Amino acid sequence: MSTSATRIARTALRPRPRAFAASPAPSAVRAGVALVGGSGSLVCGSSRYRPLSTTNPAPAPPSSQSDDLAPPASTAAHNGPRASFDKRFVKITWESGRTSEFHHIWLRDHCRQPECFHPVTKQRLVDTFGIPPDMHPTALESSPSGLEVTWAPVRGEPPHVSRYPWRWLYANSYNPPLADEHDRRILADDEKILWSSRIASTPPKVSYEEVMRDDAGVFKWLRKIEQFGFCFIEGVPVNPEDTEKLARRIAFIRESHYGGFWDFTADLAHGDTAYTNLALKVHTDTTYFTDPIGLQLFHLLEAAPTGGHSLIVDGFYCASLLRSLHPRAYELLSTVRVPAHAAGDPDVLIRPAPLAGYPILRHDPVSTDLFQVRYNNDDRSAMRNIDPAVVEECLAPGTALIFDNWRVLHGRSAFEGRRRLCGAYINADDYRSRLAVLKERYAQPLSRRDEQQQEGGPPGGRDVWSEAF
Repeated sequence: MSTSATRIARTALRPRPRAFAASPAPSAVRAGVALVGGSGSLVCGSSRYRPLSTTNPAPAPPSSQSDDLAPPASTAAHNGPRASFDKRFVKITWESGRTSEFHHIWLRDHCRQPECFHPVTKQRLVDTFGIPPDMHPTALESSPSGLEVTWAPVRGEPPHVSRYPWRWLYANSYNPPLADEHDRRILADDEKILWSSRIASTPPKVSYEEVMRDDAGVFKWLRKIEQFGFCFIEGVPVNPEDTEKLARRIAFIRESHYGGFWDFTADLAHGDTAYTNLALKVHTDTTYFTDPIGLQLFHLLEAAPTGGHSLIVDGFYCASLLRSLHPRAYELLSTVRVPAHAAGDPDVLIRPAPLAGYPILRHDPVSTDLFQVRYNNDDRSAMRNIDPAVVEECLAPGTALIFDNWRVLHGRSAFEGRRRLCGAYINADDYRSRLAVLKERYAQPLSRRDEQQQEGGPPGGRDVWSEAF
């Protein structure tokens, strides 16, 4: 187990991310790192980089406001989007002049009326394979709030009526996709802040007291992790019990072959270099898992008399530089699969599925965004499937560090004497779920919450037309 945690988000490889700097800096020479001395003071290595550009947000999609529906017609029109249908599609012309076409069977399959989509469980009730291939509307009704579709009767049953908010239709347009414009609007607060060693002067941090006090403190904490990939927690009582309580403020702790919450020294209790006093090169943890761990929390309970400095590196920032300066190398790291293993314990032999492993840089197949860095040269297995042509920051007691293992690489210098560390792994999905719920509670404008109530959401609940699903 290399000491680490996980999680990635939207990447540095599109114009969306911005570099962490108060003013523009020269072109990058190398990726920067922040190193903390044993006293807790930050010691920065020199680094230069250039900030990534940003793009102007796309125009907002149509707002959803309550209003009476217009009279039925095959072409429904009003002062907002216009809708019509033919033998195959329902066509929507947006106020911007762009158009979207939805297949009839797709719209019927995505109906979210209570008899088609459970309002409490948010699960589908529609039998997709029971929808006739020639399903088609008989009428459309339109209003500023959305589109109503009356479907042709099926097997003698009364005609079914579906209602779709404009906002939802815009967000889920696939012909053509409008998601990129939509994402830039609704995910503007999901922007990743790339950083070099300059971040040492103002690292993201929160206090233990505010995180333990209420969920607003947890939201502040998770937002910093989402943006920077890591965050310090100051004022943590120097004991494993309170540190474990801190980890559980996010989600349950992920069990692994190292246990649940761990408290260890360099005693080789497990067959892993992390359980020695040897130096650890920067890496991400659990590359031998099919699903690497998400977040990792560290709390140094006893500092070593000499050495033991921890190093963290923004993997997304390094990737953005590599893509700009050495695109061929970036392509190789994005395509060549790297096998990995955990085999130090006699009763453990962990390898990912598939056995060929995964590329170091992993991208979303739809958006092409970088979403994960998985790199640990020490855990790499034999590269038997490779194409032959291709052939410091130190923690102090009382301050915990949590970081996104899918983004931030970490390492450690060699040390002498006793060094005791405790911490835990947290699943990536559980971290994202906790953050998403807190965003709904604390970051969503009140006006949007009111809109959702009008669109069918239960008071204090989640709207069935939520853009999250």
